[in-house]
Amino acid sequence: MNYLAHIYLSGENDEIKIGNFIADSVKGKKIINFPEGIRNGIILHRAIDSYTDVHLLFRKSSTRLFPQYRHYSPVIVDVFYDHYLAANWSRYCDTPLKEYVEEFYSLLKRNHELLPNNVKMFLPYMLRDNWLVSYASIEGISKILSQMNQRTKNKSKMDLAVKELELYYEDFEKEFFLFFDDLKQFSSNRILDL
Repeated sequence: MNYLAHIYLSGENDEIKIGNFIADSVKGKKIINFPEGIRNGIILHRAIDSYTDVHLLFRKSSTRLFPQYRHYSPVIVDVFYDHYLAANWSRYCDTPLKEYVEEFYSLLKRNHELLPNNVKMFLPYMLRDNWLVSYASIEGISKILSQMNQRTKNKSKMDLAVKELELYYEDFEKEFFLFFDDLKQFSSNRILDL
């Protein structure tokens, strides 16, 4: 899953939200450098990623993209699934998406000193372009995929994947809804275990 899903799946605990958000920037044993609540968020993030990678519905979505995008397919599906979460936000949360995202950005600003350096580097761009809200539109997803493609030096061709999103929109959406119900239950159980 991508940023929005990881944040949402953290529940109401701010430290878990921060840890879940920064987890990709915290490698190996560097986890011990963070307070317990943030460590729990990092652990949750890793569990969500492991669960997602082997889930049959997520793999089905990834397989649809594999002929064109090869090993980048799961990364693209992560972004697609954040699109479906953002586009259907009211189905999952009573707080409007813009308000929810603003509260999260405020949380990051208040805890800026805890963020890894590379998160501090991309955060101004995330805030300026409001990535999390932009996921709700095809145009926003197109921009995110273009930026990701640039980071791969244009090898991934992820910027072209919006074609498949539009072509198979209902298929990906159906897989997302079923998958995300499973993932929500999994994440809730993992939080109870932390």
